[in-house]
Amino acid sequence: MLKKSIINELKYIVGETNVLTTPEALKAYSYDGTTDWQHEPDVVVFPMTTEDVSQIMKLANKEKIPVTPRGGGTNVSGGSIPILGGIVLAMTKMNRIVKIDKENLSATVEPGVVLQDLTIALAKDGLFFPPDPQSFFGATLGGIISENGGGPACVKYGVTKQYVLGLEVVLPTGEITRFGGRTIKNVVGYDLMHIFISGEGTLGIITQAELKLNPLPPAKKTIMAVYNDMADAGETVFRVLEKGIIPGKIEFLDNYIINRVEEMVPIGLPKDADAVLLFEVDGIPEAIEKEAAGITDIAKQYGAREVRPAKDQAEADQYWTARRAGFAATFGKSPTVKNEDVTVPRGMIPDLLNKIKEISKKYDVTITVLGHAGDGNLHPAILTDRKNNEHYERALKAMDEIIESAVELGGVVAGEHGIGLEKQKFFRKTMDPVAVDLMIKIKKLLDPNNIMNPNKIWD
Repeated sequence: MLKKSIINELKYIVGETNVLTTPEALKAYSYDGTTDWQHEPDVVVFPMTTEDVSQIMKLANKEKIPVTPRGGGTNVSGGSIPILGGIVLAMTKMNRIVKIDKENLSATVEPGVVLQDLTIALAKDGLFFPPDPQSFFGATLGGIISENGGGPACVKYGVTKQYVLGLEVVLPTGEITRFGGRTIKNVVGYDLMHIFISGEGTLGIITQAELKLNPLPPAKKTIMAVYNDMADAGETVFRVLEKGIIPGKIEFLDNYIINRVEEMVPIGLPKDADAVLLFEVDGIPEAIEKEAAGITDIAKQYGAREVRPAKDQAEADQYWTARRAGFAATFGKSPTVKNEDVTVPRGMIPDLLNKIKEISKKYDVTITVLGHAGDGNLHPAILTDRKNNEHYERALKAMDEIIESAVELGGVVAGEHGIGLEKQKFFRKTMDPVAVDLMIKIKKLLDPNNIMNPNKIWD
């Protein structure tokens, strides 16, 4: 419980209406997109300016109060849960798109800008920001940068870190500093900016970002390939890429997801298929027709029983709506869902998919799989119930084995969701100890009182 004098100081900094302490508010900010973690803060504070954030951090550092930054709360690693109480710093009111610079293909944004709002604004100028996590209706840019978010378009366009030119950051001590700039090339000194990208809010508060943009491609085409064996779908992914075709997106849906989506929004997905792949090619019309034809041929060669090019944009939109509905279709079917995020080299996708099937049988649990197959990033999810101790323990063992299998196949324990609270026990096992030691030293240097999103990443 924070002293009343601290609450009053916070109200003085941001105004009384931007400080919440009611039981309802504390409850609302006690959880995120995970289903396992929950802890109430002592207070929720909405800064309006960078100077507000600076003053709040100076106060918190002086009083040694934990501060948990939060955007849309859509993350699924427990990263925005105030596990030690203290202050939730809700950045959603710092939501201005400061500038869209069409000439230099860049945008200046505050951290509370919702990705979908940025996408709509950019489209008016024929531009887009390629990272597209599937929570784009609620995810904010500060969180996307802090988690180095990805999404379906990563296979061709890359992840968030490749689209951040500069950052304004408030350090845990309250100092305001800037990293990077507005230019594409910048090799002035150490590249400190990137430690805040994927830093999961443990090193500072991002208060403004300069983003690199791309022109919207003139044409797109979607193809769905249907498989009786999900491992064949996995092989198709790297076969397409090794032939020199780089689609904008390659997404994977397994049989469970297909059927749940059809229950929610019947669009004619093949309910008996073991898996489907969704491809999107983009660029000039002549090129995408050739790429689509190449994908069709390769998919048939490597096990697709059927390949369906979308006949028009409306049908393509239906396919991608089905993909976006995957998480909702899964989470609505079980009291507890253990959803994870592992990435393997693309050539290892068939091995990981087969391993997941084995693990599902071994532990007698339902495991669903969807994901960004184009970059080897899969999201296995286990349906369970935390109140059923025996089943829940089996689910935990199964997920541990999936993560360990991914690492054994040359992969990593997190591709885009981060470590947060969910994967701390795997962090040291899979990281070079020298690198871990360096990270700890950086954390101590920037955050000597360990107030900045404490107990995240580190076990």
